[in-house]
Amino acid sequence: MNMTPHLISLHGGHSGQYCNHARDLLEDIILRYIELGFTKVGITEHVPPMNDNFLFPDEKKANLTAVDIHKRFGNYFNELNALKNKYASKIKIFAGMETETCTGYADHMNKLISTFQPDYIVGSVHHIDDIYFDYSKEDYDRTAGVCGSYDAMYEKYFDLQYEMIKTLKPFIVGHFDLIRIYDEDYKKRLLHPKIKKKIIRNLTLIKSLNLVMDFNLRPLARGEKEPYITSSILKNVKEMGIRVVPGDDSHGVSEAGLHVDKAIEILTAHGFETQWPDPVLLT
Repeated sequence: MNMTPHLISLHGGHSGQYCNHARDLLEDIILRYIELGFTKVGITEHVPPMNDNFLFPDEKKANLTAVDIHKRFGNYFNELNALKNKYASKIKIFAGMETETCTGYADHMNKLISTFQPDYIVGSVHHIDDIYFDYSKEDYDRTAGVCGSYDAMYEKYFDLQYEMIKTLKPFIVGHFDLIRIYDEDYKKRLLHPKIKKKIIRNLTLIKSLNLVMDFNLRPLARGEKEPYITSSILKNVKEMGIRVVPGDDSHGVSEAGLHVDKAIEILTAHGFETQWPDPVLLT
């Protein structure tokens, strides 16, 4: 029988200080987790881009360069480690980073890990053929066009994810089915035999490496009906005995801890273990 689960998020804590599409001060976000009764939290800012070709649209608009963002990322780790110590008696903070999967990402990530020595990493895919597909519906449709179809885009996404998992062995696999973000027919598409085969392949790899999957709550914050992982895949995850942990994917104080109670309710109903593992660096 499960003990009473503790509130936790191991993917989130993006702040306006260190992420242009987030809001608020990092310390205020930490204080919000404490106020909500969290005893552990993982903060996982986006890694800086390798070069200016991979800047987010909001970073370009702010006239930032890759060099600027790398410097800012160093400030993020300095502050986060200071906040770890400042609030150690109230909350255990894990310092993480969220990956990208652009061309050359493996060497880039290894350098960042060596430089900043995070507690763990979240392995995410936001790019296909170096196109950032989830920033807007327009980017999503453009990516599908480059791939040739939405089905082909899904297949390529799961292939990229497989290679990322195998290469980086991230403790947390971030928003596993993010590729469905702007697809109204995602439930049907995820069951397409070719796509489903790749999903099961990726889950088998995750299980073999003993990784943890992010039960990502950002869709609920946008008013959608279910988190990433969708219910059909979550069933496979449970059958395979893969661990799952909530991630609020918060981008400001108002989103910190949002819907984590709902996540615990869903995971408990599906029979998942809710004594969450502490993240570690596996690479």
